[in-house]
Amino acid sequence: QVQVTESGGASVQAGGSLNLTCRASGYPFCTYEYFWHRQAPGKEREFVSALRDDGVPTYAPSVEGRFTLAQDNAKNTVFLQMNRLEPEDTAMYYCQVDGSPVCRGWGQGTQVTVSS
Repeated sequence: QVQVTESGGASVQAGGSLNLTCRASGYPFCTYEYFWHRQAPGKEREFVSALRDDGVPTYAPSVEGRFTLAQDNAKNTVFLQMNRLEPEDTAMYYCQVDGSPVCRGWGQGTQVTVSS
């Protein structure tokens, strides 16, 4: 199964920025769609952002205008730039990749904590 690795989570103050990275590896012939999800303590996991085959990023309304998803095709990597962070953004952030059956997987998550 494809390996998915997230990084970049940290503790920041409200108004700050973080850049999360998601990298997929293991199958050089795979092409991926990328999804970011997050889960806060006591809450259900929610969609954050996606980059599908059309190359156009989409965002949840709660992060639209503050988060930007970009891709490095050569490295099977996406970057989630998060600006103007709010305490409500505190969560474990998970990257999911999707494609043909062998080109799917989830990462272990990276923690983002935003203090007021």
